[in-house]
Amino acid sequence: MQALKIAATGMSAQQTRVEVISHNLANMSTTGYNARRAEFADLHYQQLARAGTISASDGTVLPTGIQLGLGVRPSSVTMHLAQGSLSQTGGDLDLAIEGGGYFEISLPSGVSAYTRDGALKRSAEGQIVTAEGFPVVPDITIPSDARSISINAEGEIYAYFNNRTEPELLGQLTLVNFTNPAGLEAKGSNLFLETAASGPAFVGTPGTDGLGLLRQGYLEDSSVDPVREITELIEAQRGYEMNSKVISAADQMLGATTQIR
Repeated sequence: MQALKIAATGMSAQQTRVEVISHNLANMSTTGYNARRAEFADLHYQQLARAGTISASDGTVLPTGIQLGLGVRPSSVTMHLAQGSLSQTGGDLDLAIEGGGYFEISLPSGVSAYTRDGALKRSAEGQIVTAEGFPVVPDITIPSDARSISINAEGEIYAYFNNRTEPELLGQLTLVNFTNPAGLEAKGSNLFLETAASGPAFVGTPGTDGLGLLRQGYLEDSSVDPVREITELIEAQRGYEMNSKVISAADQMLGATTQIR
């Protein structure tokens, strides 16, 4: 009675799908979050009669054969790369990336991480850091006596002072991109790590080499579509119910078999 095991894999697959959907809905308000999609593949098959086998002495060949599938398995959870809408905040260090690219972050271990969360802060020393306190690469420090700062679309940071009419250029923000951004490893806290699947990072100036432009005073919203997520949640729930009905039917058949006298 393989139906019991096959339906169990179907229920497990729909459970995985619901977990991915719940993670997306939980991150509806996460800055720069991209929705994930659970993808599945069929399991291996039992070859009861292989297609192309000679079935008679006159050389007759089976046109299709008999292949019985053994269920389904998760193949991947893919990040759906999409530009989220931009929300105006007015913050001097709130930066949205309009287009492709990531900010590079230096972790305490010395490893580089990457994020699209542009809700940047200013440390006690004036260094530009993330909300977790990790410094942004390249290292740029804002003077303590700066009245305000301005960041243009190309990432140039200018500071304005009370006793000067001309602004001072503090530095140039850069962006990083990858051949396959979907291959990045999610670390949590809106951070990603480079992997062999993503390819090496390449650094560039915003607005060049396919990198997006920066928008000061804006943050990128999550790309999660609540209507789509709820629709997929209903589909997953119905799929789970149908597989559970298969288990009930297989159990009744097995019970009928054991009661034969």
